[in-house]
Amino acid sequence: MASVTEQSVIESVPTGLLIGGEWRDADGGGKLAVHDPATGNVLTHVADATPGDGRAALDAAAAAQADWARTPPRERGELLRAAYEQITRRADEFALLMTLEMGKTIAESKGEVTYGAEFFRWFSEEAVRIAGRWSTAPNGTTRLLTMKQPVGPTLMITPWNFPLAMGTRKIGPAIAAGCTMVVKPASQTPLTMLALAQLLQDCGLPPGVLNVVTTSDSGGVMEPLIRDPRLRKLTFTGSTPVGRALMEQASEQILRVSMELGGNAPFLVFADADLDKAVEGAMLAKMRNIGEACTAANRFYVHESVAEQFTERLASRMGTLRLGRGTEDGVDVGPLIDEKSRDKVAALLDDAVTKGARVVTGGQPVDGPGWFFQPTVLADVTADADVNREEIFGPVAPVRTFGTDEDAVRMANDTEYGLVAYVFTRDLARAITVSEALEYGMVGVNQGIVSNPSAPFGGVKASGVGREGGAEGIDEYLETKYVGIAL
Repeated sequence: MASVTEQSVIESVPTGLLIGGEWRDADGGGKLAVHDPATGNVLTHVADATPGDGRAALDAAAAAQADWARTPPRERGELLRAAYEQITRRADEFALLMTLEMGKTIAESKGEVTYGAEFFRWFSEEAVRIAGRWSTAPNGTTRLLTMKQPVGPTLMITPWNFPLAMGTRKIGPAIAAGCTMVVKPASQTPLTMLALAQLLQDCGLPPGVLNVVTTSDSGGVMEPLIRDPRLRKLTFTGSTPVGRALMEQASEQILRVSMELGGNAPFLVFADADLDKAVEGAMLAKMRNIGEACTAANRFYVHESVAEQFTERLASRMGTLRLGRGTEDGVDVGPLIDEKSRDKVAALLDDAVTKGARVVTGGQPVDGPGWFFQPTVLADVTADADVNREEIFGPVAPVRTFGTDEDAVRMANDTEYGLVAYVFTRDLARAITVSEALEYGMVGVNQGIVSNPSAPFGGVKASGVGREGGAEGIDEYLETKYVGIAL
């Protein structure tokens, strides 16, 4: 395989809309610029879809649905397996592409390629395990047949922070279940999705099964599709306010909805915790993806007896991280996605300091090209600081203390969000009781990463509805039909 360069990987990506198996320009020829967040430079331009383009994409998905639903499960599974193998073979290309458009380091991008590809492998195996049941009615006069069938055309709206994995996590189960799709990737990072769509075409995905629409007018292009009676499911990953608006729109057609929304993850360190493991877990939970992850640890609650020691160790680790363009050797932390995101992080930090927090390390945006922010640890964070309520989405770790287990749980649950929580303790009984008491869809015990394609990913409360991954992931794309057979 030829060497992978920035220019070659950008030039290899189709920049049009994928509709009905064909790459085409947007109506009117509109273009959308894609920027490198490390430099601010334009990488390339992609098609900027109109509402008419969106309708054409749904036309194609609706037209392809019946034939695709009839495709044998083994064929759907083998296609996903082939795509998994191709992503793995082209890992360097996908990693470089993600780093260029999103900013994370090459090492992190390679980790996402491995993680994202695994959803295709997992759901390639689930495709042939879709099953119903057969039973006898209690009165013995009827046989009860229960079957699973594809939901139908699905709209997928994916975020910018994990350009590959957030796509494969939705596309994988839809292909396995027999659903057609319209995918709208984030305008900041559309290139990875376009490259993935081309790969799936090359693997033999029939025309119209996957349609990709890139646009700067997400609301104007997506809302008519959500209100179209041919659409049967909406899946979205993004902020809670946008998720609420989309669910309201989806209610008109009573769409099946799955939402993975905002997070405000607590990271609990109890007095008996292994501090080496806790600090290592904190680095993973906080700094994965530059802190731009819904699963990122947002609030650190540390027992008062070990808080000073933990904070010093964490600050020591955070303070040694090297910032830079993700393509450079030795870089640990890339830029935030854009200026607005960096300004939000700075505002949250300034608010915390104004209300009494102390900067232990970092604390400043970085001058120069790109949207960099120093990895930061805050101590003595007060209860009224905005970082306790708002998702930081950046490399800032605010530390507060607690005295009892009940205090820790109460502070952790004091939020409208409920995606993931982290617990560090050597006490098995405490790990179980605290995990049961935490109002979250996922809990990591003595580990800083919980995401796993073979496990159900999702939250409760304002963090969303439904699950992605695991055996539960394919159920989001299946309807249950009951047939009663009289004897």
